[in-house]
Amino acid sequence: MTMGRAQELRTGHVGLNVTDMSRSLAFYREVFDFEVMAEGKEGGGERRWAFLGREDRLMITLWQQSEGTFRPDTPGLHHLSFQVGTMAEVEATAEALRRLGAEFAHDGVVPHGEGAESGGIFFTDPDGTRLEIYAPTGA
Repeated sequence: MTMGRAQELRTGHVGLNVTDMSRSLAFYREVFDFEVMAEGKEGGGERRWAFLGREDRLMITLWQQSEGTFRPDTPGLHHLSFQVGTMAEVEATAEALRRLGAEFAHDGVVPHGEGAESGGIFFTDPDGTRLEIYAPTGA
């Protein structure tokens, strides 16, 4: 049975595996200004989780249940992108990332296409997950 075509289909939230919850919480709160909506432990406290969002909208769930580093050469997530309103917000985020010592994929803002006004910055979180913050105009 299919649900038919939804009138509006949006991404709900994205769940990410992390290796160190405390480190990842600090990163995502600083870079994205997320608030912790809920957090807890499972499996005798070995598996921590946190729900992060803004203005009562859940956006990211973090699950401390992995080892190693994100691998871009395997099937799965290519990158996770967030849109902000202005290029000034992109630049402010880049400055925060520099203070945190984050790794950037490119120097500066990358336009989304030939002659495109949209563009952003590409970087990785503490576990190597590829992330992007972009603005629809101003690049």
